[in-house]
Parts: sequence; structure tokens; C-alpha cells
Amino acid sequence: MPDRIAMTNAASATSKPRKLWPIAVVVVVLAALGWFGYRALSPSSQVPAATFTLLSGEKVSTGDLKGKVYLINFWATSCATCVKEMPDMVRTYEQFKGKGLEFVAVAMNYDPPMYVMNYAKTRGLPFKVAMDSDGAAAKAFGNVQLTPTTFVVDKDGRILKRYVGEPEWDALHKLLDGALGQAA
Repeated sequence: MPDRIAMTNAASATSKPRKLWPIAVVVVVLAALGWFGYRALSPSSQVPAATFTLLSGEKVSTGDLKGKVYLINFWATSCATCVKEMPDMVRTYEQFKGKGLEFVAVAMNYDPPMYVMNYAKTRGLPFKVAMDSDGAAAKAFGNVQLTPTTFVVDKDGRILKRYVGEPEWDALHKLLDGALGQAA
């Protein structure tokens, strides 16, 4: 037994140490990119200039929405979480629209337009539904790739909150109450 331990220790002593610095550099670079990407559209930053083409063909821009509190929800019909949260999004919109809330549901560029139109019609979505056919809106909002991603924007065009995944509904409603109270 002592010989085996001695052999293991000897092998460890003679093996070349691994170069961990390349891995550390990659981790630091990825962390920095993630941080800067997140900071680009973090709470308190200004909403980017973006134009949405609604299913009706009408165009709505973030500039058109200035002075209003609104939600921008990036979603897809193929996204299980998006489909799960959509009835709650409808309830949230219905609860706050009388106080001035606007809402644009932006379908991702990979979502077939017929699926989006069918979903919006059969579910009776009461808010604006747009197609991001060329991906420009998702790119403007920090290259959104994960759905659902929802932005809460105040009347001054500041992003108050960015949700990736389903929001915590009570916290979202409290945030909207505050923002809409200030908008009045």
C-alpha cells in the first residue's frame, strides 16, 4: 500500500501542471460580454428605437408609445412557457388597460405568421400583436433569443424591468400599479 501512495505522489509531482489561464480568460470574457449585453437593456436604461409591424399591417414604434406605460413581450407559438403565460398576460392587460397600459406581443422571426395569426385570433388576444419578421426588434432589444422575454417600460421610455421567463405576477402588477400611478 505505501508503494502505491508513493507512486501516485511521484506521478503527481512529475506531471506537468495544467494551464488554466486560457479557461480563466474565456470565463472572464464571456462574463464581461454577458454583463455588457445585460447592461445594454437593464432596468433604468432607455428603451431602444424599434418599429413593430402588427398583424393588421399597421406599424407601431417605441417612439409612438412614449408617454405611456407599456409591456413588450417577445414570444413564440412554439414556446411552452409563452403559451402557458399568455392567459396571465391577457388578464394583466385587461386589469391595467383602463389605467393606460399598452401592450405589444412580438412574435419571434422564426414563428410562422399563420401560426401567430391563428393563435391571436383563436385566443382573442386583446392587445397589439406584431411579427418580428426580420428579427430587427429582437436585435434592438439586446438580441433577444430566449422566450418569453418581457420589458416593462415607463412613460419616459425607461425600462423598469426585464423578465426572462414567466414574470412573478404579483411583483409585475405592483410595478405596473406604481408606473401607471406616476403616469396619471
